Amino acid sequence: MAEIETPYCPECDDAFDFPDPPPVARRDFILAAAGTAAAVALGAGASTAAEDKAPPAPRKPRPAEELVRELFAGLSAEQKKQVVLPYDHGASKGRRATRLGMYNAAINNIRLETVYTKAQQELIERIVKSMSNGDQGYRQISRGGTWDGSRAFERTGGLIFGDPTPGNKFAFVFTGHHLTIRCDGDFEDGAAFGGPVYYGHSPNGWSRGNIFNYQTRSVVSVYQALDAKQIEKATVTRGNPGEQIRSVQFRAKAEERPGIPGEELSKDQRTLVEQVMRDVLRPYRKEDVDEVMTIIKKNGGMEKIKLAFYTDNYEGARTTKEQPWSFWRLEGPGFVWNYRVLPHVHTFVNISSKPS
Repeated sequence: MAEIETPYCPECDDAFDFPDPPPVARRDFILAAAGTAAAVALGAGASTAAEDKAPPAPRKPRPAEELVRELFAGLSAEQKKQVVLPYDHGASKGRRATRLGMYNAAINNIRLETVYTKAQQELIERIVKSMSNGDQGYRQISRGGTWDGSRAFERTGGLIFGDPTPGNKFAFVFTGHHLTIRCDGDFEDGAAFGGPVYYGHSPNGWSRGNIFNYQTRSVVSVYQALDAKQIEKATVTRGNPGEQIRSVQFRAKAEERPGIPGEELSKDQRTLVEQVMRDVLRPYRKEDVDEVMTIIKKNGGMEKIKLAFYTDNYEGARTTKEQPWSFWRLEGPGFVWNYRVLPHVHTFVNISSKPS
């Protein structure tokens, strides 16, 4: 599946004119569980067989990149033809590499169920869990185990770009409905998450039924702490930031970034903005969060991040007094977190220490 400018959402099909999607099967999500048993030495004293056995030792977490290498090593030659692409596949003058795209379904419609064995699918699930911040992070990334419009883990997709053997560049890109995430062992130097990220969920972003609603509530706490003049400066009444590639391009000049900068906020207000940052980063593993915060610091700190609220009635979804924005956006040098609230959540993220 090629990268798309306007993500297709089956939940919006009656309201919007999107391209035809690849076929999607809908069935219940089954969470595969895996465990290991640990052997124990026999005690010196007499004991029963049951007493001789210690409880199973918990599985030690393994980095996602290490698991990708394990996946790669177990692929057949035929599988590699389908799911392993050159690191810079698709890159040309004016066109980004395929691995850096943001997708709304399995890339090229290569779903896990069409190419990977059940054991390999379970390994890919472990990779995705390793890319997440524990069980809660995985719950958010999987949208409560539903995988949103994908409806099942095996209907998502995972491709390897490059060569995962030690010392070589590679990236694992995992995609599905409202989801593009990757791990790359920090080979894409200076780019958080290894490149742009996309996530979303089908319910209205103002609704508690949206798994990312806590992020909107966090932003609401900042909005309510602003005075009238600050709200006026933070609000954009004409137009919207759009979505997909165009929405995450870095602006060359700070004055072109709408919104109120952190440096104009009080200490308490900046603390709330920092809480927003912690909340939006919550689903992701510590390594990625640490890299984001390092890049922000290198690019001037939270004081240079602007927060904007867009009131445009985006794509026919009307804002109201109770739901006053269609987008909120954090933006600074080398940083874009573009969050569409209405009619449901689409979020595009791009963070780099090399924003040119």
